Amino acid sequence: MRVTIRGTVQGVGFRPSVYRAAIAVGARGTVRNEGAAVVIETDEAERLMAALGADMPPLASIDSVEWEESPVGDWDGFTIIQSSPGAGGVGIPADTAICEACLAEIRGGGHRAGYPFTTCTECGARYTLMEGVPYDRQRTSMGTFPMCPSCRGEYDDPGDRRFHHQTICCPRCGPSYRYVGADGTVDTADPIGGFASMLSSGGIGIAKGWGGMHICSLLSEIGRMRALTKREQKPFAVMFKDAAAARRYAEPTDAEMAELTSPARPIVLLRKSGMPVLEEVSPGLDTVGAFLPYTGMHHLLFDRVGTDALLMTSANEPGEPMAIDDAEALAMGADGYLLHDQGIVNRLDDSVVRLHGDARCFLRKSRGYVPSWTPFPSDVSCVAVGAQENLTSSVCSDGRIHTTQHIGDGDSYGVVDYLESAIRSLLGNLGCVPDVVVADMHPGYSNKRLAKSLATEFGCGYMEVQHHWAHAASLMAEHGIGELPVLCLDGTGYGADGGAWGGEVLRVTFESFERVAHLQGIPLIGGEAAVRDIRRLRFAIDEMNGVESTAVTGNEAAVMRKAMASSVQGTSMGRLMDALSYSLGVCDRRSYDGEPAMKLERLLSEGRELPGFEAPIVGGTVMTSHLFTDWPDARPSDIARSVVSAALTSLAEAACDAADATGVGAIGLSGGSTYNGVVREMVSSVASKRGLELISHRNIPNGDGGISVGQAAIAARGFR
Repeated sequence: MRVTIRGTVQGVGFRPSVYRAAIAVGARGTVRNEGAAVVIETDEAERLMAALGADMPPLASIDSVEWEESPVGDWDGFTIIQSSPGAGGVGIPADTAICEACLAEIRGGGHRAGYPFTTCTECGARYTLMEGVPYDRQRTSMGTFPMCPSCRGEYDDPGDRRFHHQTICCPRCGPSYRYVGADGTVDTADPIGGFASMLSSGGIGIAKGWGGMHICSLLSEIGRMRALTKREQKPFAVMFKDAAAARRYAEPTDAEMAELTSPARPIVLLRKSGMPVLEEVSPGLDTVGAFLPYTGMHHLLFDRVGTDALLMTSANEPGEPMAIDDAEALAMGADGYLLHDQGIVNRLDDSVVRLHGDARCFLRKSRGYVPSWTPFPSDVSCVAVGAQENLTSSVCSDGRIHTTQHIGDGDSYGVVDYLESAIRSLLGNLGCVPDVVVADMHPGYSNKRLAKSLATEFGCGYMEVQHHWAHAASLMAEHGIGELPVLCLDGTGYGADGGAWGGEVLRVTFESFERVAHLQGIPLIGGEAAVRDIRRLRFAIDEMNGVESTAVTGNEAAVMRKAMASSVQGTSMGRLMDALSYSLGVCDRRSYDGEPAMKLERLLSEGRELPGFEAPIVGGTVMTSHLFTDWPDARPSDIARSVVSAALTSLAEAACDAADATGVGAIGLSGGSTYNGVVREMVSSVASKRGLELISHRNIPNGDGGISVGQAAIAARGFR
């Protein structure tokens, strides 16, 4: 009997588990990797599979099992044989944090004591090292490191936990770290100790990990870190030594702590505990991005550095992808560098999540969660290139939408090049030739040229999808729903009428959408300039209300007043919150994406709703400009909550009306503004009062990181 198993079955110790199951039941035969699958040929298939099911590797998961009659071979016992080519796919797990057993080895007295690359079949780097399938050592960046006799002995021993572990290594045969000082001196004797000493003395360093590099320092060096990284206000993530340290600085819930300590080790947004230094780390925000060590190097560094918290952020030039090459890092002007000679094949940023109760939202889905896919039955193969910010790409193939890691913002050539390489890697692993390539309909997005080039190269179709339709479709694909009214709340997306949408209620299927309601448009004076200079938003609202504005005065006001008539109208929830943030003195200018609205959340969470704030719907438009006049003598937090509640209540009611009219028992919520906990609470309250379910994201990013999934779903269903 031949048994073909698909799923996460490579790089997890699956073949060793099959071997042990076979020995336990006395089966004869073979097991091998074939493409992205595992193939078993045996004379005792049913008994073997039953034994395997009772003792699966922790990181493995089975998606399908195919049984096929085959002749009994001339087998002498049961063996793991050489891999063979086969159907494409991605059968390996995401990178996972070092396990407790390996960490104990690093801190013990054996031959791997102090060795930061120690991993086993249950932990370590996988996707970041993978060059292709089947997943064998020669198709990883460990192929250049031959095993020493000791590692070979473990690799060949069925009783060892590193039996057939493809990236097995030790200090005698594996990669190694070196410390490079700012003056070019190199230390290979105690590189982690040298790096720790530099950080302890107030230096800023760059450390190479599994999927890229971090710039790191003590918390006390936040000022220098901001200067070096050119991040005036943008929050930094903090890596804490352990869970106890995270609890000293923040107030995690049980659900947040479970996420923080999970094998994926994401950055989790946690409520601050009140330590003054954290206000400098994430100015104006209630939360701090916290994560725990996930590589051996991180643990060894904290053992030596003498602190329980380090600033850590991706090492990259502003706007460019995270560095993975030593030369890139050495050009960044740090005080010291901790580098290694293990190649990084697939760059992976740290994932970022936020929890609302037990519900997880991905702000960035990457290390620890990629490779990943969404089931989506279709016989159309397609490539979707995403939006412009928080880029991902998705490939629909064989009934699944596979999504790349977080790529970045597409304003730089480097990011678009990275996007192309990620697409080609995914297409190659899946063995997919697309029928269509799909992009956002915004005429200025930099990745559209790539999309058209790919369509020409493959001789396939090309189509464009409206931004918020893709948001809604990503939510429906995630939950397996074919029709849904969705509130799409974000900063800016190119609308079907040429406007800048972002506060929308859409009635959506995968074949079409209808715009049911939207926020009142605010003239975006100067286009993108109004996104950066948020005074312009308040000035435009004052002009709409016939009020003399103090946001902009003199000649500047005259110029803007003249430009208003030809300005693009923005119906965005993000722009409404930006204008409110400016008006209440929370933020007077935007220095990073989403800053004014993010800083407004603190007020929203503290406020209570005041009477007299209503946003009537006129011809499908939720009127909002009047909400900025005649404010009562009240706390800014109360005004903030009242304005936002009025707008959101009307949008949510319109979505509920659409659900009732079509017999759909739910409404959906998608878009970058829905990371805001108060926004979610307000919409949820309306849905609950109307007796409707609120459907939101859990596995696909709410923001533009999910756009490519929606694009792929629409193309897979709608392309002819």
